[in-house]
Parts: sequence; C-alpha cells; structure tokens
Amino acid sequence: MAADPFVVHVARARRSPGLAVHEVRRGEVPQAGPIDEAGIDPGRSVVPAGDEIEVDVTLTPFEGGIEVAGTVTAPWSGICRRCAEPVMGELRIPVHERFADAPLAGVSDEELYPIVDETIDLGLLARDAVVLELPMAPLCREDCAGLCVHCGANLNEGVCGCVAPRDPRWANLDVLR
Repeated sequence: MAADPFVVHVARARRSPGLAVHEVRRGEVPQAGPIDEAGIDPGRSVVPAGDEIEVDVTLTPFEGGIEVAGTVTAPWSGICRRCAEPVMGELRIPVHERFADAPLAGVSDEELYPIVDETIDLGLLARDAVVLELPMAPLCREDCAGLCVHCGANLNEGVCGCVAPRDPRWANLDVLR
C-alpha cells in the first residue's frame, strides 16, 4: 500500500518554535458523500474521480500544536442547473486551521484537527475545504438562458421557435382580443 501523500510528519517542526515549514502535497482525496461522482445530477458538482487535489500550505508550530495556512486547489465538474450542459472549473480555497494532539483551552474539539503519532493529515483539511466550497448549483455561465419549457431546446444556441400551447382555462378571454 502506498503512503498517503497528505500525511505530514511534524515532530521536527514542533521542536523548533518559530520555524515555518512550507509543504505542497498532491493526490486523490478519498471520496464519499457530497464529492462522490456516483449519481451526479443537475444542480450538483463533484471532484472528478481520479483527479488530484493540491494542498499548498505553511506549517507553523505553536504551544500544543501546528497552525496550517495556505491554499487548497481542486478541479470540479457538474451539470448546469439551467441548460443541463456539462460544466467544470477549479476551486482555489484559502485555508487557516489548527492541529493539536490534545484539546486547547478555550477551543472546542470541532475547531481542531488531530495530531496522531506526530503526523497531521492534510487530506482531512483538503476534503473539508472542498466539500464546503463545491458549487451547489453550477451554471455554465451567468447569463445561461436554460431550456425551453415546451420543447426542451437549449436557448443558449438560439430561439427554438415553438409556440406555447394555449391554456383552455383562459379560452373565454380570447374573444376580447
């Protein structure tokens, strides 16, 4: 089994207060839940299976842990919520988190990532950042015209020319024209 590219050994950095360590890690993040590609539907986006996420961060030790600040970069794909065409893009997410091996005074456990055996897992941080930033309702472009509600033609490619059917409930008002 290959070593996890997101696991960083931090023992040396923790023994050197004030020493900032720059780390760039790339790899696939285990997919589950919202970033799982199975069953992609309109109005939802995912990180494509097999694509790599990049974590470019600086690790700075503090009393009791490691502070991580930098950027997570990830590709995404989805289906436009208006016209159902494929759409893709890239996320650049600023991150600033703390890792600690024990609870810190005044900080809840939910605000910390764990340090386990003098290692931190940047994959957890990357996955959380990506899941929170994936477009919930992707658009191919801001002015997407969508699909014709009657014939289903893509209105971004031109006007469909179909005529909306008359509603028989309003037929009596047609005599007023």
